[in-house]
This record gives sequence, structure tokens and C-alpha cells, in this order.
Amino acid sequence: MHEELENFERNHVRDLVEPPPNRRPIDTKWVFKNKRGEDGMVVRNKARLPRVSSKEGIDYEETFAPVAHLEAIRILLAFAASKGFKLQQMDVKSAFPNGFIEEEVYVRQPPGFESARFPDRVYKLRKALYGPKQAPRAWYARLKSFLLKSGFVMGSVDKTLFLLSRGDDTLIVQIYIDDIIFGGSSHALVSSFAEQMSREFEMSLMGELQFFLRL
Repeated sequence: MHEELENFERNHVRDLVEPPPNRRPIDTKWVFKNKRGEDGMVVRNKARLPRVSSKEGIDYEETFAPVAHLEAIRILLAFAASKGFKLQQMDVKSAFPNGFIEEEVYVRQPPGFESARFPDRVYKLRKALYGPKQAPRAWYARLKSFLLKSGFVMGSVDKTLFLLSRGDDTLIVQIYIDDIIFGGSSHALVSSFAEQMSREFEMSLMGELQFFLRL
């Protein structure tokens, strides 16, 4: 729980403000989940603070965010295998609180962590929490903006595929919500991308992606 709130502070997710007139702040609640490893054993306990109620047209507008199809990932794996690319996988920690929201949204202070000085104040969100309907869209927009500013070109058909060319070298990035698969013809280009992502977002590099192709 403390780690979740520390992530909010690091990412400047919210501001503690006076309750706005004629606006009912959204309730929040703690949600707990065990993350399991490949052997089924619990490797981490996670606490999230999602919003639990919101109204369309007031708390959110657009919610659609593109998600990579399984067929697109298979094509990427096949292409990487044919070119001899080593694919890497990374996971962005607290991805949704990295996404900026356009709406003016207020939430109540989390149960058990109310401010001692200002217990009646509420939080005005700068970025998304887990749970709101526009959170995936906000996160995708933030990541897409970062990739385009870094010189990537977005696929004309698959909006979750991004390509970067540097001379004769190519870097491919496929995003699936907060999981990212990437690889290319240059080890230096791949390493540089991983470092850029680390500076921009808090992320875990999962290492080389192991996969098998069924022909």
C-alpha cells in the first residue's frame, strides 16, 4: 500500500485540493492481489487503489485503446526468427499512473491514509489510476507520444507496432498494454532503447524472450 502511494508521489499523479462545488468526488478502495511465478508460488503481494465509480461524460469521454492481436505478435515472432533478432521483453511498473487524463476528476482520499492536516480535502487527478475506463487510453497515448518523439514510425495498420530505422539497422517495438516486446538488428540500438525507457518510465527488463514457433 505504501509502495502504491509512493508511486503516485513519484509520478505526480494527484494534488490535494479543496472539494469542488457541485462535484461529487469519486470513491476509491484498496484492491489486493497476489502475483504468482511460473511455478504457481506467490512472488509478490500487490495493492492497487482504483476508482470504483465514474460517470460517462463527466469523469471520462473516450476509452478506446488499441491492443495487439495475437496474430500480430505471431507475425512479429516469425519475422524476428527469420532475421535472427533477439527479442527482449519489458514490463512498465504502474503503467496507468503514467498516463495523463484530459477530464477534471476528483477522488476521495484513500481509506486509512487520510491527511492528518486536511482530512476533508480530495485529490484532483493529473494522471490515471488503475480502474478508470480511460486509463488504458491515457497510458497508450503517453507511450505513443514518447515513441514518436524518439523517432519511431507507427504502423499504418497495427497501431501497437512501432519501427525505428538508423541507417541499415532496424528496431521493432510491439506494445501490449503495459508489456513491451522489442528487438532489432543492432545490439547498441536495442540497449539504447531500453535505457531511454528506463529514464522515462519505471520498468522491469524481463530479459530475452523465449518462444517457440509452430509451423
